[in-house]
Amino acid sequence: MSNALPVADARQVRRYARELARRHPRGLAAALGLHALAAAAGLVAPRLLGDLVEGISRGVGAVTVDRVALAIAGFVVAQSVLVRFAHLASARLGERVLAELREEFVDRVLALPLSTVERAGTGDLLTRTSRDVAALSRTVRFAAPETLIAAVTVLLILGALVLTGPLLVVPCLLAVPLLVAGTRWYLRRAPAGYLRENAAYSDITDGISEAVEGARTTEALRQQARRRARTDADIGRSYAAEYYTLGLRTVFFPVAEIGYLLPVVGTLLLGGWFYLEGWASLGQVTAATLYAQQLVDPVDRLLSWLDEFQVGGASLARLLGVAEPAEGDGRPAGAAPPDRRPVADDGRLAAHDVRYAYRAGHDVLHGVTLVPRPGEKLAMVGPSGAGKSTLGRLLAGVHAPRAGAVTVDGRPLGELPLAELRSHVALVSQEHHVFIGTLTDNVAMVRPDAGSAEVRAALAAVDALDWAEALPDGPDTRVGAGGHPLSPAQAQQLALARLVLADPHTLVLDEATSLIDPRAARALERSLAAVLHGRTVIAIAHRLFSAHDADRVAVVEDGRITELGSHDELVAAGGSYAALWRSWHG
Repeated sequence: MSNALPVADARQVRRYARELARRHPRGLAAALGLHALAAAAGLVAPRLLGDLVEGISRGVGAVTVDRVALAIAGFVVAQSVLVRFAHLASARLGERVLAELREEFVDRVLALPLSTVERAGTGDLLTRTSRDVAALSRTVRFAAPETLIAAVTVLLILGALVLTGPLLVVPCLLAVPLLVAGTRWYLRRAPAGYLRENAAYSDITDGISEAVEGARTTEALRQQARRRARTDADIGRSYAAEYYTLGLRTVFFPVAEIGYLLPVVGTLLLGGWFYLEGWASLGQVTAATLYAQQLVDPVDRLLSWLDEFQVGGASLARLLGVAEPAEGDGRPAGAAPPDRRPVADDGRLAAHDVRYAYRAGHDVLHGVTLVPRPGEKLAMVGPSGAGKSTLGRLLAGVHAPRAGAVTVDGRPLGELPLAELRSHVALVSQEHHVFIGTLTDNVAMVRPDAGSAEVRAALAAVDALDWAEALPDGPDTRVGAGGHPLSPAQAQQLALARLVLADPHTLVLDEATSLIDPRAARALERSLAAVLHGRTVIAIAHRLFSAHDADRVAVVEDGRITELGSHDELVAAGGSYAALWRSWHG
């Protein structure tokens, strides 16, 4: 997808992984230490068995055999206990790391500009928050600790082999060229393959979401065949991506299987020759063969989890990429560099010569300048597709202009932190959402430091306090999915209470009249009036009666403001607005 959210590169993924390791030095050291002790305990038995074989060949007594057997049993029990606590330490570390990853990802998602999400589509974001998080969860919980265990075990076994007999390490080296060549071949191809696989899932999710949400429109326009073709094409790309990564595994895994069996066969053959030549004792060959056999399991786990690491690495790259600006310059995609010309610090929201394009080379706004007066109600009218909503979103800081500047207090909106931006200007649309949690949490989410009295005052301001206190637990009642149900009118009042608490000095209303539920029109009109009182209001008016009551009216046509003035002035001027008014009023 050309508009998909960015993906972090390998360098960024490695840097973040190192950063996570540095955050938990004690937990990592404890897990590694316990795994090392467990692996060391497991290395004693082969050495004792080798010594036992050597002793039997020389005629040692039964008492010695019993002692060796008891010692082996003791070390096996010790290894089991150490493995249990090592796995527990790894699991705790993994869960802490996973919790941090999830929390940071949520922070990144919430900080995304709405325009970025709209360009990318919800499918990509949904796939990252579900499938990619699940894949990374498996990597953190299982692949990372299992790989640590395997790596420590391999190092200790090789060390034990060297102590047993340096010559007996030679057979283990037979597998190194094969494993190195196979692993390098796989790693050059796997990361890109898994990224394509995850992107294909995003396309499927996006397509299905669109098909479900627009089902009635699709049926009305008889576009079912086209939607099915889109879904089939998405599934085809996903199949091809998965087929590619499966093909990599069908080559790499057999090569790996051969590679980690070679040390066992080589140790038996070469060890036997070394014994016949007198270069190694029977006990040394026995211990070395057992060590070579012990190498199979950790090497197998290393190579098996290597594939899981490719999946997890691709998922982590996609999760980290959410924080990357689409154009790589720290501003929303399509944004122009901030206009540095001096602007009077008078508290006004202002747009100066702004241009905007959803597609490169196709501007929908052409050099628009608009300076609302503090405290006024400014209505924007014009035909559908003229650019009213786009201009409203630029004024609310949802989009950034391709050229020109939108400023507040003389500062470009794009330079303001999101929390500060929303303290100046907010977009009010027909959409409202009740989040899972208490009613108080739903209101206070715009200002987490707000106290109970402030939340109640916000509810009272929109005439919602009475019904809020009548809930089973008052404002502390859980609402949202699975909680106490709220009527559409109550949900609308809840959204308005958030605005009262956020207290922006400027509101941009897009289809504001849709906030009014006819069944509760009077109460909601009072609630909306309480929110608008004393604020600068920019209303995108789809019905001209809203413009009639405004202080000024801006007529938007073909991406330009063609008229600006009061209702009476524009009617008297006899231009486009006057024609619209006569047509509507007549």
